[in-house]
Amino acid sequence: MLTLAWQTVKARTGGFAGAFVAILCGTALVAACGILMESGLRGGVPTQRYAAADVVVTGDRIVRPPGADVLAFEHAAEQPGILAALAARIAAVPGVKAAVPQRTFQAVVVGPDGQPLAGKPSFGHNWDSAVLAPFTLKEGNAPRGDEVVLDSALAAEAGVAVGGEVRVMTRSAPVTHRVAGIAEAPGRARQAAMFFSEAKAAELAGRADQVSAIGVLGANADRVEEALKGERVTVSEGADRSAAEFDDVSRTKSILAILAGSFGGYAVLVAIFVVASTLALSVEQRRREFALLRAVGATPRQIRRLIGVETTVVSVVAGVAGSLLGIGVSQGLRAAFARIGVVPDDFALSISPIPLVAALLIGVGAARLAAWSAARRPSSINPVEALGEAAVQKRDAGRIRLAIGWALVGLGLGATTLPLFLRGQLGAAMSVMAALVLIIGLALTGPRVIGAAVRVIAPVLARSSGVSGYLAAANVLKNSRRLAAAVTPLMLAIGFAVVNYYSQTTFTAAVGQETTRSITAGHVVTGVAGVPAEVADAARRLPGVTATSLVRTQVITASRTGETVEVQSRPANGLDRTAGGLVDLGVVSGSLDDLAGGTVALSDSHASSEDKKIGDTVEFWFADGSPAKLRVVATYDHDLAFGDYVLSAADARAHTTAGMDSAVLVRASDTTALRGLTDRYPGLQVTDRVAAQDRDAERTQFLLNLVAVGVILGYVAISVSNTLVMSTAARRREFALLRLVGTGRRQVVRMMRTEALLTVGLAAVLGSLVAAVPLAVLAVGLTGAPLPSGPITVYLGALAGAAVLGVVSIAISTRLSLRAKPIDAIGMRE
Repeated sequence: MLTLAWQTVKARTGGFAGAFVAILCGTALVAACGILMESGLRGGVPTQRYAAADVVVTGDRIVRPPGADVLAFEHAAEQPGILAALAARIAAVPGVKAAVPQRTFQAVVVGPDGQPLAGKPSFGHNWDSAVLAPFTLKEGNAPRGDEVVLDSALAAEAGVAVGGEVRVMTRSAPVTHRVAGIAEAPGRARQAAMFFSEAKAAELAGRADQVSAIGVLGANADRVEEALKGERVTVSEGADRSAAEFDDVSRTKSILAILAGSFGGYAVLVAIFVVASTLALSVEQRRREFALLRAVGATPRQIRRLIGVETTVVSVVAGVAGSLLGIGVSQGLRAAFARIGVVPDDFALSISPIPLVAALLIGVGAARLAAWSAARRPSSINPVEALGEAAVQKRDAGRIRLAIGWALVGLGLGATTLPLFLRGQLGAAMSVMAALVLIIGLALTGPRVIGAAVRVIAPVLARSSGVSGYLAAANVLKNSRRLAAAVTPLMLAIGFAVVNYYSQTTFTAAVGQETTRSITAGHVVTGVAGVPAEVADAARRLPGVTATSLVRTQVITASRTGETVEVQSRPANGLDRTAGGLVDLGVVSGSLDDLAGGTVALSDSHASSEDKKIGDTVEFWFADGSPAKLRVVATYDHDLAFGDYVLSAADARAHTTAGMDSAVLVRASDTTALRGLTDRYPGLQVTDRVAAQDRDAERTQFLLNLVAVGVILGYVAISVSNTLVMSTAARRREFALLRLVGTGRRQVVRMMRTEALLTVGLAAVLGSLVAAVPLAVLAVGLTGAPLPSGPITVYLGALAGAAVLGVVSIAISTRLSLRAKPIDAIGMRE
C-alpha cells in the first residue's frame, strides 16, 4: 500500500500540492508557537548583575491556589522580597562558598540641569552585592555612611568623578551624596547601577528584614532548593538568572508562555480547519478515480487506507519542512514583538527539537483526521453505482455534518451574548471565539446555505449577464458544494480579521470613555519612574488643593467550579480615602470614605458573581503574590476604568517593587500652587486629567493582537489562494468541453470572472454577518450602542483584500487552465 501511495503522490504532484502547502504552513505556524512557549519557560537574556553567581534565590512569583492543578497558576506582576535571614541558612549548605543578600530599589541620579537622567533604568544596591556581577572598583573606595559608588557609564553621564557630589532621588526628594568610587562590570549593561553602604541601602529600600535576592557562589541548585524547602522562593541557575535580575525579562517569559498558549490554540484550530477543507477538496476532485477502484473490486477499507497512507506521506514531508520553517517564523515573531515593546531587543529564543517534533505530530495528526473524514464518502459508495455517482456531484451535505454545523451555529449565536454578562477583556475574547464557532458552523452547513443563496441569485445572473452569466449560474446551481468550498476560506479571512480588530478597538474605546467620565480631578501628577508616596501628602498641604494617590496594580483571584480551580489576574487600583471628590466610580453601595488599610471596594458585577456584599471578607493575592484577606466597604459600576478591585493606596503600594505611586490626582484652584512640587521633586509633570489614562498596556496588547492575528491571517490567505487555485485548476476538462462545443475563450474567462465575483460577494456578506453579530452585542455590552468603534477603513480594507485575493487567484488559475488546446485538455486525466 505504501508503494502504491507513493507512486500516486509522484504521479499526481499537482493534486497533492495544495494539501502539501496547507500542512507546511500550518505546521510552521504551530512550530513557531511552540518555540515561543518554550522560550517563555527557558529563554532569556545573558545575566549581568548575577553573572558571577552560580545560583540566585528570589521570591516565588507563581501563584497557585491550594488544590489547583499544575496548569492553574498566575504569574505575579511584582517581585516579592524574601527574608534576609535565609542567607544564613543557604550559607550553611555544603559546598556554598558565600550567600550574598542583595537589596535593589529604584534610584535616579539628578543631572546638572536639575532633571533625572533617563538613559537607562537605574537602580540602587548594597555594596556587598557588587561581587555577584562582579563589579570592581575602577577608582576610589567602597561607600561608607551617605557615600555612593556609581558605575562608570552612569558617572560619565552625570559628569561626576570620585570626590564629587551627586543628587540621587529614591522614594523621596533628592538627597546629595558624595561619590566614593566608580565601579565597572564586564559586558554591556542594560541597567545603570549605584551602590550604597549596607545600612544606607537597607534604609533606602524600606524593608530592613527583607532583601530582593540572594546570590549564591559555588552552589548546586538542588541542594539550595532542598535547604529552602517550604519557603516561597524560586531557585534559578543558568539562563533563568536573568529573569531574577531583569523584571522585563520575567514579564516577557510570562507573556510568551500565555501568548503562545492562546495564540497556539487558535493556530491549531485554524490549521486543522484549513487542512481538513483542503484535503476534502483534494479527495472530492479524485472521485472518478476512487469510483473506478470501487468498480474493479477495491474494498472500502482499501480506499480509506490508500487515502490515509497518501496523506501520511505528504504530511510527513510537509510537516518536516514546516517544522524547520517554524524556526524562521518564530524569529520573525520575536522581531515583531520586540518592535512593539513586548519583548526586550536582546531576548533570545530557546530552540530545541521538542516544539518541532510536537508541531510535526500535530500536523500529521490533523492531516490523518482530515483524511479519515474526507475518505468516508468515496469509500462507502456502492460499486454498482460507482461511475454514476462519480459523474454527478452530490448536491447536499450529509445529515450528521449538517446537524453538527447547525448545532455550532446555534452555539456560536448563544456565545455572542456572553459579553452582555462578561465585561472587559474576557468579553472581547468571547466575541472572537463566538465568531470562530459561527465560521466553523457555516463551513459545515455551507452547501445548504450557499445552495439557498445561489437559487436566489442564479436566475438574476442568467437573465442579466448573457452567455457567461447563464453558464456561471448553471455551474453554481449544480455545484454549490464546490462554490461553498471556495467561499468558506474567504469568509474565514474576512470574519476573523474584522472581529479581531474591532473587538479590540471597541474595548479600548469603552475603557477610554469610562475613564474620562470617572476621573473628575482637574490635573494629574506623573513622574519618570513613579511618584514618591509623600508627594500626595505634600500636595494636600497646599492651599486650595485636594489630592489622592493612584497606584495601578493587579490582583490574582481564584474561583472553584466543582474540582476545577480557575486562577485569573485582574487589573486593580489603589486610592486614598480622600479620592471621593476626584474620581467617580459609580458607587452602588457603601462609601469610598471607608477605604483604608485592610479594606477593598469591588466592582458590582464581580461582587455579584462572588456573592459578596458590604462587610463580607474577600480573599485574593496582591500583585507580589502575598495573600490578602480584606473587608468589602463599597461596590461600584465603573469597572472598565478601575478594574474589579480598588484597594487603599497604602496596601497597593506596599505590594509593589518600587513602593511608589503611579500618579497623583489633583484638584487645584490655581495650578501655580503645584509648581513647588515639581521644583522639589525633579521629573514630576503636571498635566490635565486625560494623562491619567495609562494606555501603554492597552496599546501594547492591541499591537500584540494585531501581530498574532496578522500571522494567522497570512496563513489563511495562503490557504484561500491555495483552495481557489485547486478548485479552478481541476476544471480544465470542463473548460475544454465548453470550448469544443462552441463557447469562446473570452466567454469562459467572463464566466469564471462572474463566478469569482459571486464567490467574493457571498464571502463578504457571510463574513460580515459572522463578525457583525458578536461585535454588535459586544458594543452594546461595553458602550450601550450597537455600533463597534474603530475606523471603517479597516473593514473596507479587509473586504478589498479578500476580493483581490479571490478574483486574482481564480483569474490566474483560469488563464493557466485555458493555455492547453481543448482537444488535448479533454483527454487529460483528472
